[in-house]
Amino acid sequence: QVQLVESGGGLVQAGGSLRLSCAASGRTFSRNTMVWFRQVPGKEREFVVGIGWNGGTYYADSVKGRFTISRDNAKNTVFLQMNSLKPEDTAVYYCAADKDSSSYGMRTVSAYDYWGQGTQVTVSS
Repeated sequence: QVQLVESGGGLVQAGGSLRLSCAASGRTFSRNTMVWFRQVPGKEREFVVGIGWNGGTYYADSVKGRFTISRDNAKNTVFLQMNSLKPEDTAVYYCAADKDSSSYGMRTVSAYDYWGQGTQVTVSS
């Protein structure tokens, strides 16, 4: 019933910036948690950052101070502003959401109900 579509990925030089978007459609519920995960081939999908329905946030230590999450509830869209990018940020970035904010603060894949298809981010050295 809910679809998530990421956009904004691409190639950027180390130290540069990129802004990702995730648009939700279908039978969405506004009071939910939205998060970003990322995955490199051969590694587990890892948590990046999350945001609650009222704007509260939680970040992975590896991106704190460099990445910023925000959301526009009226448009059912979440954004990820990535600054000071490093080659180790290279990954497929996935948007995900829970249904009703019950997973706020959780950093595991299993906590979230809906997932996007992912968008590739490549940071060159």
